Amino acid sequence: MSDGVFESNTAIESPCLRCCCLDQDDICTGCFRSVDEITGWSAATTKEKRAILERCKERKAEADNRQANIPF
Repeated sequence: MSDGVFESNTAIESPCLRCCCLDQDDICTGCFRSVDEITGWSAATTKEKRAILERCKERKAEADNRQANIPF
């Protein structure tokens, strides 16, 4: 247990898709992590990794919305 909250011993795999390309905000367009999140992944706790993955999900949704609003 950590901070009174049970943390699973199951490893959380990196969301890296091996197609790294940073956008103008230094966010990877493959996994949607920031440079700091990418470089700090291996040292991050399970709780931190879950938070990173949630931010990635939000960034991807924002990118998808921007893409959907681009006129053809």
